[in-house]
Amino acid sequence: MPLNDSKEGSKKKVGFIVNPIAGMGGAVGLKGTDGKDILEKAVILGATPVAPARAETFLSVLTSIKKDVQLMVGAGLMGETEAKNHNFCYTVFGEQKKDTQPQDTVDIVENIAVEGVDLLVFCGGDGTARDVLAGVDMQVPVLGVPTGVKMHSAVFAVDPKAAARIVVRFLNKKLPLWEAEVMDIDEEAFRQGRVSAKLHGYLLSPYEPQLIQGAKMASPMTESELRNQAAIAVYVTENMEDDVVYVVSAGTTTRTIGDILDEKKTLLGVDLFVNKKIVAKDVNEKQILEATEGKQVKIVVTPIGGQGFVFGRGNQQISPKVIKKVGKDNIIVIATENKMKNLKRLKVDTGDPELDAAFRGTIKVLTDYKIEQTVPIE
Repeated sequence: MPLNDSKEGSKKKVGFIVNPIAGMGGAVGLKGTDGKDILEKAVILGATPVAPARAETFLSVLTSIKKDVQLMVGAGLMGETEAKNHNFCYTVFGEQKKDTQPQDTVDIVENIAVEGVDLLVFCGGDGTARDVLAGVDMQVPVLGVPTGVKMHSAVFAVDPKAAARIVVRFLNKKLPLWEAEVMDIDEEAFRQGRVSAKLHGYLLSPYEPQLIQGAKMASPMTESELRNQAAIAVYVTENMEDDVVYVVSAGTTTRTIGDILDEKKTLLGVDLFVNKKIVAKDVNEKQILEATEGKQVKIVVTPIGGQGFVFGRGNQQISPKVIKKVGKDNIIVIATENKMKNLKRLKVDTGDPELDAAFRGTIKVLTDYKIEQTVPIE
């Protein structure tokens, strides 16, 4: 879609910055990459960059308005590489570095904001959102392309393609702005099974409720909610098959499965169950693939918070490789009735566009003992 007021010499200025290490801790089960030591550990465990590919996906959709846009990009791996790959007109900010630091993001977005950009787009997670907040505060509109492990903030689009669609609509002056929360959690506490989230501030962001993920919400621990979780867990455990590996994802509803079996499941990690016993805790992608080789496998997952993501938020250990190996027919989605009342549809954002497309349509969700709902998924 061409921009309404586009003419020679009046290109829209769009800031574009990539955190090249964002999301690397997901598949290896580290729940983030904040800090040099954790990044080094992620690399040792076999982590590979995910942000560049998601940045490329974003730009591939944005090419529809390429002639109308001038990108203001971070040097090298921080946006320049992707902009060059897609033949955008761009101006480079900062110095090209092999190892980037949070302060690089702060410095680059500060300089980009001075250029009077119409919109600043960043590719990263909550840590990157905090760096952007430190650099621009409420000076310019900001949109996040989700590429991290932690994405509690309300500034993110639901996926890279949705982010591009938001940019096009916003530059066409068809979207209002809102004050989006920038949230982040204590990664070390998160690795120990505790969620310690903090509001760090607000960023102005384009508002498109169907394409913005919104802030994560904790499940209400009412008596009826707990009973509902227990009923779901009882049904799941009664139907567990012998010698089948159950890959059980993070969440309070999935944790109840462990409670019913008198097994202490990891709240914020992925555990493996066989014959109703936990055989491995807080596993990463590699461990899942090794433990399930040559075996029958089922995945049990619950949508995360109020966002409705079945895959791609908080459970990146269950990677596209794992999902393809297990197969869609062997995925069990569970969620309480109260949670499903607040979700019109479910989402997947695995990082593999073909796999995401394979999920589109409907999926069955177990919402109580022997009760299922058929829910749209996108």
